[in-house]
Parts: sequence; C-alpha cells; structure tokens
Amino acid sequence: MIDTEKALEFDKVKEIWRDLALTEWAKQEIQNSIPYLSETELLKKLKETTEARLIIEKCGNPPLVSLNGITEWVENAEKGDCLNPLQLEEIEKALVAVMRVKNYLNKGQVYQISLAYYDENLDELEEIKQAIHMQIRNGRIEDSASKLLKSLRNEIDRVESRMKEKADSIIRGNKLCMSDSFSTFRNGHLCIPVKKEYKFKISGSVIDKSSTGNTLFMEPAAVSRLYDELQILNIDAENEERRILYSLTNMIAEQAEVLKQNIKLIEKLDFIFSKGKLSLEFDGNEPKINTDRKIRIKAGRHPLIDKKSCVPLSLEMGNGISGIVITGPNTGGKTVAMKTVALNCIMAQCGLHVTCKEADICMNSNILCDIGDGQNLSENLSTFSAHITNVLEILDKMDKESFVIMDELGSGTDPTEGMGIAVAILEELKKSGALFLVTTHYPEVKQYAEKEEHIINARMTFDKESLKPLYQLKLGEAGESCAFYIAEKMGMSCKMLYTARKAAYGDDMPEDILENVTAGADMTETDCFKKEKTTSKIQKKKPPRKKKTIRKFQLGDSVMIYPDKKIGIICQPENEKGILRVQLPDKKIWINHKRVKLLVEASELYPEDYDFSIVFDTVQNRKLRHQMERKYTEGEINLE
Repeated sequence: MIDTEKALEFDKVKEIWRDLALTEWAKQEIQNSIPYLSETELLKKLKETTEARLIIEKCGNPPLVSLNGITEWVENAEKGDCLNPLQLEEIEKALVAVMRVKNYLNKGQVYQISLAYYDENLDELEEIKQAIHMQIRNGRIEDSASKLLKSLRNEIDRVESRMKEKADSIIRGNKLCMSDSFSTFRNGHLCIPVKKEYKFKISGSVIDKSSTGNTLFMEPAAVSRLYDELQILNIDAENEERRILYSLTNMIAEQAEVLKQNIKLIEKLDFIFSKGKLSLEFDGNEPKINTDRKIRIKAGRHPLIDKKSCVPLSLEMGNGISGIVITGPNTGGKTVAMKTVALNCIMAQCGLHVTCKEADICMNSNILCDIGDGQNLSENLSTFSAHITNVLEILDKMDKESFVIMDELGSGTDPTEGMGIAVAILEELKKSGALFLVTTHYPEVKQYAEKEEHIINARMTFDKESLKPLYQLKLGEAGESCAFYIAEKMGMSCKMLYTARKAAYGDDMPEDILENVTAGADMTETDCFKKEKTTSKIQKKKPPRKKKTIRKFQLGDSVMIYPDKKIGIICQPENEKGILRVQLPDKKIWINHKRVKLLVEASELYPEDYDFSIVFDTVQNRKLRHQMERKYTEGEINLE
C-alpha cells in the first residue's frame, strides 16, 4: 500500500512544521499527527491554530524555550538525587521562560483571545526561581550562597596565598638548587623544581619527577603543613556546597507537580503556536469543516510550491458530484491539482490552516491514494501490477466517507484492456459513495464520465502557442492529450504524423483530435510521403599528410647565411642541437641550421672523395697533418 503521507508530500509539510517547534514533545507530536475523526475535537484544534496565529500577529513570536531534560531532572529531584549547579540553572531558565510566557499571554488577553487565558495555569514559582538565582551563577555556587561558605572560601584563598608565598620564598633562597624559578602543581600538591643532586638540601617530600629524572618536584615541609590545613577547609566547603544543592533540590522536589504541569503546558503551547507559525509561513486560512461530503476550494495552492509561481486552483464536489475525472496533456498539472486538493484536505483534518483563499472541507474517514508508477523490482512488481495491487487495497478499504485519488487510471498495460479496467474501477468508486479524483488519457473514460451521473469531467488548460501548461482546472470539460499537436509543433514531420494518425485512429479520427492537427490532417498519403527526408552525407576524416623528409646539410654544401645573406661553405655538419659550422671568406662561424639556406649541394661542386682539407685547412695545418701520417712529429694542428 502506498504511504499516503509521502505520496501527498504531507511528510514534507511536517518537516517544515516540526522545524517551527522548540520542545521535543511538540516535535514528536507533530511527527505523529494524523487526521482527527471527532468533529468537536477538530473544530477545537482549528480554533487553537487561528488564535495562535492571531496572537503572533498582534504580539510577536512567543518566548518559548526547548526545556530539554527539565522533566527528567525534576523526577530525579523527587527520587532524592542531588541536582548539580548546571541543572539547577537550567530549571531557573525554564521558570524565567514560564514567567515570560505568562506575561506574553497576558498581553494577548487585551484582544479577547481565549488561548491567552492559558496563563492562569502557569505558576512561575518565584521563590524557587529567586533562590536559584541568588545562589547559583554560571554553573557554580556563589560565594554569597551562605555566610559559612563565604567564610570558608575566604580562608581557602588565604591559605593558598600563604602556600604560594612559602614556595616562592624557598625558591629565591635556594636558586642554585632549582632547575626553574617558579612553583607548580603536581598531583594536587604545590611543588618546587629541585635539581636531582640537591635533593637532600631541601626539606620536603618528593611528589613527582621530570621525564629525564634530572628534576624532582618536591613539596616543601612548610607548604605541606599548610596543604593539610587546606584539605580540611576544602572538605568543609564541599559539605556546605552539598548542603546548599540539597536544599535547592528539595525545594524543587516539593513543587515537582507544579513544575511538571508548567512543562506540559509550555510543550502544549509550543505545539499550538507551531501551527500558528505554519499558517503564517504558508499564508494559510482557517477552513470550514463539514460532514456533508462536500469539498469546496477557492484559489487553492500547493503549500510546497512558491506562491508567486503557483496558479490558484478552484474546485467543488459533493452536492450530487462524487467524482471528477481530470484529463489533459502530460506535464499539464493533473497530478499537482489532485495533490493540492488532497493535501489541503489532510492539513485541514489535522487542525492546520489550508493554503486556500476559502475552503469548505468535509471530514474523511481515510484518504486513499495511488500516485506514481509504484514499480518495485525487489518484489518483482511491474508498473501495472503495482497499480492494480494498490487499487485493490483501496477498493477494499474505502467506504462512503473516504476520499480517493488515483493517478493515470488503468495505465501501464494494453490500452484497450487498461481502458476497460479504468471504467470498472470508476464503477466501483461510484457505487461506494466515496469522493474521488482520478486522472486519465483514455477517451472512453472521458465519454463514460460524461454520461454517468455523479461524475464529471475536468481538464487542465494548455497554451497551444507556447506549448506550456497553464495549470488551470476547468470543471465540466474533457481535456485532450494534444500529443499530435505538440509533436507537430516540436517539428515532427508530416509523414510521421500521418503514420501516427493512421495507426491510432485509421480513417475515423475524432473531431477534437482532428482540430488540433494541421499537418497531415487533410493531406493524402501521397502528399505526405512524396517529400523524402534529406540527410547530410557523412564526411570522412582525411588521412594525415606525410611529413617531408628534411635533408641535413652535408660537408661542402654551398649555403647562404641569414639575415646578412652571406655565402659560405659547410665545413662541419650540424650536431644534435642543430648547430653547424660555416666557412666564410674571412672566418669560420658556428650557426643554427634555421638561419642557413642551401644554395648548391656539395655533390654538384666537388668530385667524389674530394679532400676538403684543401678548402678548409691552412697550408701549415695540411703540411703538419701529412708529416704526422708518416712519422711522429711535434706540434699541433690549429683548428681555427
């Protein structure tokens, strides 16, 4: 069975509502809220909501607090447990809140609002509030809580000061024995840092030592005597503090019932005012409630849709009309329209204001719905199977006081059989006497609703020029899917539209469909099919061009040097960095190959196996090289 709250998005409304409450009890109450079945109780709850909103509008938001843990602490006090300062302080804050709420409600009485008279049931317990305020501050018992405690704490301060003075005096008198110049606390004792080798020069007890063992933290004997005195004072002070806490706890235990009554009333007011806040949040209005099985909504909105963009919806059923069949194009707002009506109905029956300008809503024994495809792969349910499962459960549970909404009646299967099932479901709904809203695309279901008593058609309006839904519900008129019209406007070809028309209706296209199709409606088969669709040719990717092999310069090539445009001869080919050597008329230079242009290849200038030393070497170098080739000769060849 579909979760009605989730399907109608009432769970999302509850989330917003819950965030407006402060106490955990109110939040839980909101989470558990279900429609009231007692007319008297429902009218009372709606009146509370209206009055809460009115007080908020007149006096601002109520000064409520969360009260977390207060009830538990009061119960602990009743059992004889001792409350700590923080708990007592929170109870004081709760009593301050009670006082502020009481004053807030007093202001509301000026407007003759009955909810404002709840203040009579609130007791701010001034004596307890003042006692805690005077004795507890910032989570600590005040020195002035009692004369004895003040005296003891003053004495403790005096002894601690003397201990500090004694320790500092010993450090100053024994500087060479100390590893540092200040005292410190170790294991609750005031110690001085003594070097290990001077342990026996200082009278006292070793309390701790450093990680290296070179420093001993010693409590001097003079300080030790004062430490014993301090411990006795601390014990006396703790006993006095415990006495004060027990005294305050006992005051709370004696007024436990009054405190718990205060807490319950604050929680109840938190719940009531959260409804008023929600009404302001949604800009809601109080609905009228009836038991005459009629629903009238004027300018209704879906509460979760922005008011500025939401198109108001008006609807009336009952008074002889038990069912409405809504039709229209997809995304035309049919489901939103149904949800808007059902959601406002469930909100009204939960004691909340509705998002309508005016509303007269009947009480329902239950609200049953089948929305969404419901497909469940884990249970092997198809869309149609899930629909039918939900529908059968709805038919089994519904009675004449039910309100049923069903989306896409009979969808998810063969259209002919689905239409038959849709009509059969409508028959059962009509026989039950329940109020119902359904959506469908089947023309036969529209025809059925047109001729059956107690059922009417309704349609969602659609702008045929912009192809956008207008989200307006028109009662008494059957809608159309506009599928052919939308397809044509979106660019579907005449040929495809003609094929679609023939497949759907043959030669007997209904008039309302025919009116909406311009292309392919009056054209013959020959007209539509003679215009063939042209398509662009595929352009294949061209193969990448082969890179030309760049010839490297050879020894003896005649070249031109840029940008000077000097002519020279390659006397040393380029290396791995692209640098080569060129013989100019007066000198040899190194140059990047990019600045050199080939004029004449060496093979055209010189015969094969030509001795280039004749060109590039000096006479002295050539003579020396020949001698070296024949025998050992001193000297070196100048390469420049």
